[in-house]
Amino acid sequence: MSMTPPPGWYRDPSYPLVERWWDGTAWTDHRRQRGAVPVSPAPPEPGGHGPGPRRARAVALVAAGAVLVTSIVTGVLVLGGNDGRGGAAAARTTPPGTPSAPSAPSKGRYPAGPSSAGPRSGTPAVVVDELNGITLPLPKGWVEPRDVAEDDMVMTTPGTYDCPGDPGLCRRGRVVSRTVTANAEGSPKALAEQDIDDAANTAYDRDVVGGRPYRGIASHRLLKAGSVAVAGRAGYLVRWRVRTGVGPGGYVESLAFASSVGSQAPVIVRFAFDAGADGPPLADMDRITEGIRATGDAGTGGGVGSSIGPSR
Repeated sequence: MSMTPPPGWYRDPSYPLVERWWDGTAWTDHRRQRGAVPVSPAPPEPGGHGPGPRRARAVALVAAGAVLVTSIVTGVLVLGGNDGRGGAAAARTTPPGTPSAPSAPSKGRYPAGPSSAGPRSGTPAVVVDELNGITLPLPKGWVEPRDVAEDDMVMTTPGTYDCPGDPGLCRRGRVVSRTVTANAEGSPKALAEQDIDDAANTAYDRDVVGGRPYRGIASHRLLKAGSVAVAGRAGYLVRWRVRTGVGPGGYVESLAFASSVGSQAPVIVRFAFDAGADGPPLADMDRITEGIRATGDAGTGGGVGSSIGPSR
């Protein structure tokens, strides 16, 4: 003879993680989370055989909430368990065809720039300065700048090194192209002679945040000055050898010429090359100057060499 269990809360045979009310003869629709404070179901409303519609809806909502919570908990246990293999389990839950997440970016402060090699056709690589209407050749060992602090940078040597003075990252070669707007002087000679001191200080005295990466400039010496044709226009250059407080020092040059586009405002191209075996070859200053062209006019001549005046 079988014993019928008395009325009470028992584990739900359909959802073992919740409890269901047994009225002594059959299962009811009442459910609760396991361990909840026991509450007997309300007696049937008059004229009915169970809870009224309003109470039935409330009970259904509570039951659905319990099932939802149970499902979430179960999902967390499945994804986070497996003795540290949760990552693999999570990966398996990704719907087919979902694109993978992009890889994390490099932690380097200055990501490497594009290759300085020319296009596969053999044409030399160039950098386009649309504002000033010129293109500059990109010699071997140089790259277009990325994530640099100085405005108007058009090319650099790849990579950085720890500055020998104040903490920071330095580059061994930099070329900057800018429009002259705050100077009424139109003579390329006067512009280059006025600019060279600022070019040297910007490169080797103080950086953009006031640090002294080379502990300042100890002295400078004139290496070259004279007229030069740049993209078919008359220009002038001044080049210094700079000695710094620490480190090998470097070479700076200011090259001034008139733009061939727009208002034909003067243009200054600044060069800063570290000296020593690790610096770029000094001949690259002449190579870049010789290769400057007006945009859209590959046949416009440069002229470094014969047109440069004697050094002083």
